[in-house]
Amino acid sequence: MARISTSAAKAKGRRLQDFVAESFRKMHPSLEEDDVKTAIMGESGTDIKLSPAARRLIPFDTECKNQEKLNIWASISQCETNCKENRIPLLVFKRNRTKTYACIEFEKLLELLQKNKADVNSAATAKSEATDSGVSS
Repeated sequence: MARISTSAAKAKGRRLQDFVAESFRKMHPSLEEDDVKTAIMGESGTDIKLSPAARRLIPFDTECKNQEKLNIWASISQCETNCKENRIPLLVFKRNRTKTYACIEFEKLLELLQKNKADVNSAATAKSEATDSGVSS
């Protein structure tokens, strides 16, 4: 099997970074293109660079890996090392002709699910109170 050239490998990694950055921007239409940017190849830190406005909406410090053979533990370690305090390390990975996957610590997943549950319950309570007071939404 032929090895991929360094420039092709970097382009492959860049495609995944671009996909993740664009996905975050689509999820939050209020963000500008400069709010969610990709790192320059070889730059230290996370692969997705977020502005302060984007950090308020996106709780993740993201590492992207587009590789055929991924050392998951080394990738998680790199992701955690690059993660800043009070942020959630997120590893996004894929290989050719596969879906894109995301990996976060299980406890962080449970925290996000709990927060989502609380947000849904809060919204349902607010809607119920508005309906009870005769205000329709």
